[in-house]
Amino acid sequence: MFETTLTELLYGKGAHANPIACIEDLPANLASRTIDGFPHSIWQIVNHMNYWMNYELHRIAGAPPEYPEHAAASWLPDSAPPAESDWAQAVAQFRDLLAKSAELANSGTQSLSREIPPAHPQQSQVSSTVGAILWQIVAHNSYHAGQIAALRRCAKAWPPGAGDTW
Repeated sequence: MFETTLTELLYGKGAHANPIACIEDLPANLASRTIDGFPHSIWQIVNHMNYWMNYELHRIAGAPPEYPEHAAASWLPDSAPPAESDWAQAVAQFRDLLAKSAELANSGTQSLSREIPPAHPQQSQVSSTVGAILWQIVAHNSYHAGQIAALRRCAKAWPPGAGDTW
């Protein structure tokens, strides 16, 4: 049951918006829009989520990338992708990283309870099992999917093609 719930939340079941549906129908020009008072475009948010999912999946695999010195390192400086193909690649990477996370979520209770060594002193302060890291990915992605939904509303591009209207 735990694994099923985790997998469902990775893909936005229940109160969580489907993060793939939030981005897959967007053209690059809409993903690059910014609004006054908000620091990032959807392009930057998706790449930020990709950065941290990639980091955590490598960490689970025992090969963590270097932990960034500052949070700003996980954000792209430019609000727009260089080309439409870069946006399509970011969406494809997001979909792939979610699938890899779901595969881990379905790997069984014993795998989910495996301890992952901290790769940074800050990580030693919290539980670092495979399951705990995947729950963190769910929470992080849900937070940013909400930002994407708000940005899409501001651009009058919400809901996505098959999303709820409320």
